[in-house]
Amino acid sequence: MNGNYRMPAYDGWDREYQENKQDYLDMFDRFMSQLNYENNEDFERSFAERVGRKHCVSVASATDALHFTLLAHGIGKGDEVLVTDFSWISSSACASMVGATPVFCDIDLDSYHISLDSIKRMYSDKVKAIIYPHLFGNMSDTTEMQQFCKDNDILFIEDAAQSLGSSLHNVHAGTIGDCSVYSFNSNKVIAGINGGGVVLTDNEDIAKRVKMIRRHGKDKDFSMIGYNSRMYVLNAEIISLRLRHADSNQERRQQIAHKYNTAFADLPVVTQGMSNGLNHNYHKYVVRFEDKDTRKRVKNAVNASIHYEMPLSSNSMYDGATMRSDACIASKTASNTVLSLPIHAWLTDNEITDIIKIVKNEI
Repeated sequence: MNGNYRMPAYDGWDREYQENKQDYLDMFDRFMSQLNYENNEDFERSFAERVGRKHCVSVASATDALHFTLLAHGIGKGDEVLVTDFSWISSSACASMVGATPVFCDIDLDSYHISLDSIKRMYSDKVKAIIYPHLFGNMSDTTEMQQFCKDNDILFIEDAAQSLGSSLHNVHAGTIGDCSVYSFNSNKVIAGINGGGVVLTDNEDIAKRVKMIRRHGKDKDFSMIGYNSRMYVLNAEIISLRLRHADSNQERRQQIAHKYNTAFADLPVVTQGMSNGLNHNYHKYVVRFEDKDTRKRVKNAVNASIHYEMPLSSNSMYDGATMRSDACIASKTASNTVLSLPIHAWLTDNEITDIIKIVKNEI
C-alpha cells in the first residue's frame, strides 16, 4: 500500500445505497404518491420512542437544534454557557448566536469529554447552561456533573450529535440531559441527504416553543421572531429507512474497532478511554500519536481525518470577542495529536487489513 490509497467517499453511504437500492426506490415511490411535503410528525414520534424521550422536534441541522434549545430556554445576553474547547464549532457559536458568552472548559485527555474540574474552575453565577457533547460516540459517567448543574440551576444540554446508538449501563445517549440534540449530517452514523437535526425533551412547553422557533415564530399567529428551519419530509423518510439498519451497522463498526484495538495494542498509539458498561457506537475511531509528524504521515497514508485541528477558543472568530476560557492544556494536546481512522459499516475486511498495515508501517 502507498500514499495513493483512498477510502470510499461519504463514509460508505455510496455502498449502502447500492446494498439497499430497491428499498430507496420503493420509499421514493411512496413519498411521491402521498404528497406529504410538510408533516414530519410520524418521524418525530417514532424517533422520540426510539431514544426514550416524550417529545422530538425536527429541524434543518443539529446547529439549529442547539441554537433553538438555548432560545427556547431564554438563554441570552448577560448569560454564560459552558462549552468544551475541543469539539465542533456549533456549541460555542450557538452560545454567541443568542447573545450569551461562551465559557471554554478543558477536557479529560483520556475520554476527550469536558472536564468537571475545569467546569468548577470556570463557573460563575452568570452560567445558565452547559452543552455537553458525547464526543466521537463515547460516553462517560455524568452523575456528578448533573448534580453540579442541579445544585447551581444550570441547564444541562446533551449534545448527542455523534452518539446515536451509544449507551452507558443501558442508559442511552440523548436521555440524560434536560434537553438533547441529534445530528443527521452526512458524516454521522445515520445521515440524511440534506443533514438535519432534532431536539428531544420531556418538557411539552419547550417542545412547543422550539416548534414555533423553527417556523418563523408561528403559533396561532406570528408571536415571536423565528427561523425557517424545517427538516424536509423526504430527508426524514431517508433517515427512517437508514435507521432500520442502525443496529447491524453499529455491530459492524464495533467489529472493526475491535480489530484496530487488537492490532494497535502494542504500538505507541493511544486509543480513547472508555467506561465499563459502555456500548460505543464508534462514530469515530480516534487515536492519539506522540507528535504531529507521525500523525501527518498516517493521515496522508490512509486518507484519515483530524477532529479537531485547533481548540475552539483559538479560532479567529474569538479574537477580541466576548468569551472566557480556561487554560485548556489538554484540549491543545488533543488538537495536536489526535487522528480519526476510517471506520464505517461498509469497509471490507481486506480494506481494514490494509489500513492496519499502513498505520504500522508509518509509526
